Amino acid sequence: MSLPALAQTVGVLIRDYRFEPAVIEIRVGQTVKWTNGEKRTSHSIFFQGPSGFESDRLFPGESWERVFDKPGTYLYTCGPHPEMTGKVIVTE
Repeated sequence: MSLPALAQTVGVLIRDYRFEPAVIEIRVGQTVKWTNGEKRTSHSIFFQGPSGFESDRLFPGESWERVFDKPGTYLYTCGPHPEMTGKVIVTE
């Protein structure tokens, strides 16, 4: 009997000025897809640190994806709303 395949894409919903879930744990090679569920507000996904970068603005209904190919802990915020925080934990 084989194990069920691991979902390759894990979703994070942006609503009420929060990332839901705020902390996710995935394996190397998986993708995280953020979707803006707000009605009027745009957001971005901003990874901090020396190799940090920011996604384009996501307007309501839009989404953005990132594949994580290295283990580690990736902290992020919303560029225009830094009080919004999230974390992606990537394991082998």
